[in-house]
Amino acid sequence: MVGSIKFLRIRMSSFWFYFTEGWKHIISQDALDHQLFIIALAVIYTFRDWKRVLILVTAFTIGHSLTLALSVFNVIRVASSWVEFLIPVTIVLTALWNVLRQHKPRQINANYFLALFFGLIHGLGFANTIRMMLASDESVGTGLLGFNLGLEAGQVIVVLVVLLLTKLVTGGLKIPQRIYIFAVSALVFILSLKMALERVPSLS
Repeated sequence: MVGSIKFLRIRMSSFWFYFTEGWKHIISQDALDHQLFIIALAVIYTFRDWKRVLILVTAFTIGHSLTLALSVFNVIRVASSWVEFLIPVTIVLTALWNVLRQHKPRQINANYFLALFFGLIHGLGFANTIRMMLASDESVGTGLLGFNLGLEAGQVIVVLVVLLLTKLVTGGLKIPQRIYIFAVSALVFILSLKMALERVPSLS
């Protein structure tokens, strides 16, 4: 009995450690690239679209969880320099899609695929952060679960902030949604393009 309680305490301690790491990897100031991606995905939605937003966040979670697990278990491995470059590229493409295809039904559905596919790339970035920690941890499964749930919690907070800002700007300030989407997407495009250019890997 005592041994079981001690085992559970160790697992819970491990879970909360990795949950916190996952949370910080979305919420911290160093997570601007992942935040920009979520903003680009969520900016076309309102609170009325909560079901679509739920599908969106789930698609992104499935994508990054898959490559995170595969990378941690050394099934796949991509050079960190390329991963760090490809992450802002996914943001550039998502923001550009918003600008070029504003408020069209097909765009809404396409965003699910963007979230899933680009989530695979972001998962490689998350893996680069915790691979070594998990490799030396006996409770890898608990660590992966905690990290992913921490990421999920952070993503939900960012999405809620975006939806609240959308309501304030389009509902309170009466700015047309298409103009708001264009302005936010253009800003995200500029920031992520600068980020991508700064991270271009050396081919030598």
